[in-house]
Amino acid sequence: MADPRTVTIVVPAMNEAAAIGGVVTELLAIAPWRDVLVVDDGSTDETAARASAAGARVLRHPYNKGNGAAVKSGIRAADSEYILIVDGDGQHPPADTLRLAARLGEFDLVIGARSGQTHAGWMRRMGNGALNGLASYLTDRTIPDLTSGFRGASRAQLLEFIHLLPNGFSTPTTTTMCFLRAGYSVAFEPVEARPRLGTSKIRLSRDGPKFLLIMLRVMTIFSPLRVFLPISAAAFLLGAGYASWTIVTRHDVTDSAVLLIVLAVIVFLFGLVSEQIAALRADDRR
Repeated sequence: MADPRTVTIVVPAMNEAAAIGGVVTELLAIAPWRDVLVVDDGSTDETAARASAAGARVLRHPYNKGNGAAVKSGIRAADSEYILIVDGDGQHPPADTLRLAARLGEFDLVIGARSGQTHAGWMRRMGNGALNGLASYLTDRTIPDLTSGFRGASRAQLLEFIHLLPNGFSTPTTTTMCFLRAGYSVAFEPVEARPRLGTSKIRLSRDGPKFLLIMLRVMTIFSPLRVFLPISAAAFLLGAGYASWTIVTRHDVTDSAVLLIVLAVIVFLFGLVSEQIAALRADDRR
């Protein structure tokens, strides 16, 4: 178990005045953390003042940069061995921070995995389920909650991937994918999220495609063939099937079938080259 005195709690917050004071108060009461650091991401309300009054150290952005940018600012400003990221909207029960901290050291990344019932709305549940399924395929590991912002890790390992973290809401997705594909040990700790205070800033229609692109981007960095091989196989099967059909029915092979087969070969070779580049990058990192 990580000693709470070696853990900094990073709380990214933007216009969370209604909840932030209670979040900080509960966190400070639960354990003697190294620091509770609230990163105010350009709030226009009293988020910073209420966090400071509750006893947190406050770091302010002069304007809104995004949730991911706030997390990165917190990682850079921390001076502890471990970091726990907790949302400022009151959804994450502070008592669960001790359960996540208890697994740090044994695991490189610990994620508070919410049950499906805690995702508000059937559309949000379906969207998260689809993202979890795709991420599980890409990483070859069952991922029960890809987008949970409640997570803890070694600060040194977070800094290893900080240049890949986006400024928006895709930071949880990126860190999960990066840690898994880099071969680090990742644990999912079941948690029950509380109803948030205020309105969620995530929109599935707007942010869902971003999460998908982030996953594909990370996979092309760490394991490109998991992306390119299915595309190549689909193009080859489609081209070969179409060619077989035209040979039987028209006694010739169309240009479209040839182009599909050539595309399959090109995509496969591109995937092989990308796989070698990814391996060389991993060797350089080590």
